[in-house]
Amino acid sequence: MEITADAMIQLSDGELLETYRKSLRLYAEKKFARDTERGRIAWQGARFFVTSRGGVTERQMALEASEDFAKKNQVVREMTLDLDLLKADVDVLALAFRVRGTDPPEKSER
Repeated sequence: MEITADAMIQLSDGELLETYRKSLRLYAEKKFARDTERGRIAWQGARFFVTSRGGVTERQMALEASEDFAKKNQVVREMTLDLDLLKADVDVLALAFRVRGTDPPEKSER
């Protein structure tokens, strides 16, 4: 999101609610994408591990030394950073609700 904390506090109630819901939806979508990528990497790693030759240690070392898996894991780490930043925005929006004396909408309302 491209909005400052001060601007979030000054939003009208309707705008704040809309921004909060959009942020939660974006957070959920990005979290799903990150978790899907994590699962895909784990599945590929397991497939690589099972189809490789050698003992357990040699196969695990080959998997850890794979440049392809290192790049994929770096992408997941970057996705996690974006997700953490978005979660911070959601938390600031929830704080804006609390500053106004109300609670943010419940999870069941999302």
